[in-house]
Amino acid sequence: MKNKLMFGVLVRNYDEALDFYTKKLGFVMLEDNPMGDERWVTLALPGNDGCVMALHLARTKDQALLGKQGGSHPYFAMETEDCVGDYKRMKKLGVKFHGEPDVRPYGTGVILADPYGNKIFMNQERAELAK
Repeated sequence: MKNKLMFGVLVRNYDEALDFYTKKLGFVMLEDNPMGDERWVTLALPGNDGCVMALHLARTKDQALLGKQGGSHPYFAMETEDCVGDYKRMKKLGVKFHGEPDVRPYGTGVILADPYGNKIFMNQERAELAK
């Protein structure tokens, strides 16, 4: 059995979400196929197709969850090799952050928000932990 983690993110507009996740955060699109009046859109971080994000168009009953999927916590986290560098690059692209990168026992991290308000934690693991 092949192991793969897949999770979904509710979006208001597929193209808006694709623009944010690919051009600002660096995800790559794996699939974008028509599916009736919706689309099957999946993304992953480069070289990491073992964890796939599917975009789901928020419909009327789902609208209340748009941007609140993780509640007050980050909905998901992504690891980077250069948290401060990525923070600066993304900030120039208009990504909204909740503070600045902060050094913690596990590494350097910062919370950012997608266009809908979902919180995403970006972390650079401490060098001695990454070995």
